[in-house]
Amino acid sequence: MATPFADLNGDPGIHGWLHVPARPTGKGIVLTHGAGADCQSKLLVEMCDALADAGFSVLRFDLPFRRERPHGPPSPGSAARDRDGLRRAALIMRGQKNSQVFLGGHSYGGRQATMLASEEPELADGLLLLSYPLHPPRKPNQLRTGHFSKLSTPAFFVHGTRDPFGTTAEMNSALELIPGPHAMREVVGAGHDLLGKKTANELPSRVASEFAMFLKALPKKTRTG
Repeated sequence: MATPFADLNGDPGIHGWLHVPARPTGKGIVLTHGAGADCQSKLLVEMCDALADAGFSVLRFDLPFRRERPHGPPSPGSAARDRDGLRRAALIMRGQKNSQVFLGGHSYGGRQATMLASEEPELADGLLLLSYPLHPPRKPNQLRTGHFSKLSTPAFFVHGTRDPFGTTAEMNSALELIPGPHAMREVVGAGHDLLGKKTANELPSRVASEFAMFLKALPKKTRTG
């Protein structure tokens, strides 16, 4: 069950929905949307419901650019503020006594999460990335991988085999640049929105389960000091 959520104590303010699991695992995750959507997108709602069913406390929220512009893509200068929003949301989830906090999102939202994690590796314990926009459609030379070599945060990618923002072969090649633990789940026949007619019913629950297994398989962090 999701309830409206707003925290206006910081800048930027966070507006969205909080999914509280029936059986909490102490893990929280922040998920946000792509450039052409908002936090009410079908993919985001169904994915967050599935993650909550798997025991995650989930904050689904609108990036700052969407709060400022109800329609249309983000402006080139808004990315840093959108990352500020992701940072604020992560800190909110930490403040709710989650032992681990993960970040992620669809397309543009996921890209900003990877950029933030590459800059602040201690902010999140892992990343869930839905349809990472590897390059603009029909422009395979304009790769968005400049920060991948600095990405040490464990990252789980979900990518459709018909995604015009990057083939799965291109994605596999790009992921070799990432030094941290990572994996990719291919969704056969899916495009950039992932939820095609053939995948809509079961994909979110499968992704939630596989993401949880990916995290469980990671080596435990060594604590010093």
